[in-house]
This record gives sequence, C-alpha cells and structure tokens, in this order.
Amino acid sequence: MQTTVEAAAQAVQHFEETALAFAAREGLFAPDIRVIAACSGGADSMALLLFLLRQKARLGIRLEVCHVNHGLRGESANRDEAFVAEFCRAHGLCLHRFSPKAPPPQNAGEDWARKLRYGFFASLLQQPHTVIATAHTLTDQAETLLFRAARGTGIHGLAGIPAKRPGFCRPLLCLSRGETEAYCRALGQAWVTDETNLTDAYARNRLRRHVLPVLKGVNHKTEQALGRLAQQSRRVDAYLARRAQGLLQSAEAENNAWQLAVLQKADPVELEWALHALAAHQRDPDQKTVQRLWQLVQQGSGSVQLTEKAVFTAKNGCLRLQVSAPPPAPPLPPQPLLPGEYSLPGGYELRIQVIPVENLKNTANIHKKDLNWLADYDKILSGTLLRTRKPGDSFCPARRGQTKSLKKLYNELGLSAQQRCQLPLLAAQNTVLWLWGQGFAAGLLPTEETKRILLLTECHNKGEHYESNG
Repeated sequence: MQTTVEAAAQAVQHFEETALAFAAREGLFAPDIRVIAACSGGADSMALLLFLLRQKARLGIRLEVCHVNHGLRGESANRDEAFVAEFCRAHGLCLHRFSPKAPPPQNAGEDWARKLRYGFFASLLQQPHTVIATAHTLTDQAETLLFRAARGTGIHGLAGIPAKRPGFCRPLLCLSRGETEAYCRALGQAWVTDETNLTDAYARNRLRRHVLPVLKGVNHKTEQALGRLAQQSRRVDAYLARRAQGLLQSAEAENNAWQLAVLQKADPVELEWALHALAAHQRDPDQKTVQRLWQLVQQGSGSVQLTEKAVFTAKNGCLRLQVSAPPPAPPLPPQPLLPGEYSLPGGYELRIQVIPVENLKNTANIHKKDLNWLADYDKILSGTLLRTRKPGDSFCPARRGQTKSLKKLYNELGLSAQQRCQLPLLAAQNTVLWLWGQGFAAGLLPTEETKRILLLTECHNKGEHYESNG
C-alpha cells in the first residue's frame, strides 16, 4: 500500500515532469532569461513559484517575484501581500510590489484590476531579457472557453489562453487547479485564499462553482477535454491566419488599401480571418465587428467606424483603412526646480523634496518604498528646470555611466511619440540631470559628505505606486 510520503513524492514528480516537458515543448524559457513570477499567494501562484524556484537551475533562469495589491479587499489583501513578502524574504528572492496610491474607483471589477496588473507588468518588462510568468492553469483554460462560448465566441476565442505571448509565459497551463493544490500540499507549502473566489459575485466564479462541477459529472476529464479543444482551435486559427495573410497580400493595392474584387472572390472563411486581422491592428474585434466589415466588402461601398480614430471605407474598388493621427501632446512648460507636488501632462505625478540628510530617516512622510530617486542637492547645477525634452538633450544615467542623446535613449526604450513629448525630466541647459523612470545622472548620487538630499517620488496614472525591493 502506498504511504503518504510516497504519494507526496509521486505528486511532486508528476507535476514537475509535466511542467518541464510543457515548457520545453512550448519554448517558454530562453537561457539566462529574467523570469518574474506573478504571485498572489494563492495555490496556483504558489505552485508556480515553488516549481520555478526548485527548477531554476535546470531551466537556466534568473528568478524574481512580483505581487499586486489592488486595494480592493482591505486587510485580507494586506495579509496576502505580507504572506508573499515573507516567502520571498525566506528564500532570498527579489520582490516587486505594486499598489494603487489612490483608492479604487466605485464598482471596480475584474477588468479594472486586470488593467492595473498589466500596467505594472509592462513597467517590469521594460528591462531586456525579461518575461512575466503567470499561474494560469488548465482549469483557467476550461473556464475561459466556457465563458467565451456562453458570450458567443468564434474560433479565435476558442483558441483560449496561449502558453506564451510577447513578454509572458504560462508554465502551468498543462496542469489543473487540483494538481497545483496537491503539489503545494506535497511540499508542505501553505497558501492564502481570496475570499471573493468563494462567492458568486463574478460570472467566472459561477462557472467555476456550478457549471464545471456539473460537466465533470458527465466527464471527469472535462478540463483536459476543453484544453485539447483550445489547442486544436489555436492550430486552426494559426492556419487560417496564414491563409488570410496570403489573401491580403494578393489583394493589396497600396498601403492600407485592398482590392475589393479580390476580397469578394475569396473563400468566405479566409475573408473572415483577413478582416479580423485588419481590425485587430486597431482594436480587439468581436464577431459583430467582423460581420459589419464583411457586409462592407460585399456591398462595395460605405464605411465602418472601427474606433474613434480608425474607419474602413469601401469605394472606387478598394477597401481602405484611414487612421487619423492623434493631436500632438502639449509639452510641459519649463519651471524652476522647487519643492512641491506636481500633476504633469500624461498623468505623471511627481513629488520633489529637499531634506537635510540627518532628518531623512526621521521624516514621517518618507518610507523605504518611497525612496525611488535620491541625489546630493548641492551637486545640482544652477538654472535646473523641470521640463520635457528639447533638441540636443543628452543624459548619462548613473546606472550605465554612458552619455547618450535623449533621442537615442528614447529609441532604445521604445517610447511612443506621446511619451517622448510628455516624459518629465530635470535639465540644466541640454544636460539632463534626472529622467523619469531612469533616475539621476552619474555623479549626482549622495555620498558621506552630502548635507542635503534631493528626493523625487514618482507616481503615474492617477497615483499608482510601484515598489521594488530585494
């Protein structure tokens, strides 16, 4: 008869061998890549973190952790954050934390929370050779397919959650939620429970609590069956996407224009995928949007407003996409470097403080998580202004020690035209002394001789706050 210890060892072996094989098959990890595990403290994310921690040498990765406290659940959310922080401290893992500084809006739901998380993830992905690992499981895949099917999806939606996409990977997509819990129990790892998952407040919860159990009564391997459906749908979607690309190439008349005669003669399924691909460059298209574009092609005249700035028109034998350029962002008017709180264009919020070095630790409003950027105030050049970029600006970041033109640096950071126009900085003439998100220039950091500290605290998008600590 199998002992408890043997059963636990078997559960661990099954889990890790399955996840390792899946990661290899899907090409989830490159050698020496920086993997940041998104960890809520629940069973799925703790299983992900344990797996990556135990197998990081075999996978050849550098492991870090991130946690989001949405501010929606009060003390229980703080408990979850402390739980993850203690695990990271005990295992020597760098933890990146995020919490919104402003209170959540009224009726903030899953969509709001997801946008918050992925905004934070985007900030972490600014460093090269980084991937965010999320703890989506086979159970999440099954719930997603049921949810989308109930709302009226097509093959695109049935493709479900991908194992990877740029910047993200999901190593546990081959394992069920029951298996993540068994893995944690086998390794003696506790987890926390989000009490909102135990209610019927959200549609996904109702699917999880009521629909999936009924389906498992019909087939106890429902999750695996839906997982296979997602894989098959993804392969079909990829095949049709390639066919659609060929159709668009053969129909192309000029930039953002396609011959209606070619599109009208195309296979109906290929045309549908082609129109979906065209619309996807502007927004996430639903079936209704694709159908409207289909009708536009068949009619050969008229228009479909896709977004506020994008419209498809059919006339003179061509389907055309017209996208209006956004208005140029207003530059930040230059202003002297003075202590205070600044609400700047683009949603940037900046607090500037000058503090005697002996008072720094005793300042009530300063916490470790707020010490984003420090400089020796007496090293700051006279005539320093808070402004945005100007032609000829150059910057030598303290972390790199190499002077570059701001234009070249912005290219490397992949900033949009809007971001380039609105990113705050401190500069004396054309010498940038501090740049949002990059810190102070070389030579300005405090030393033992420093008497006054210049402290800058960055906030963004209505007060969101980012913290990283090792």
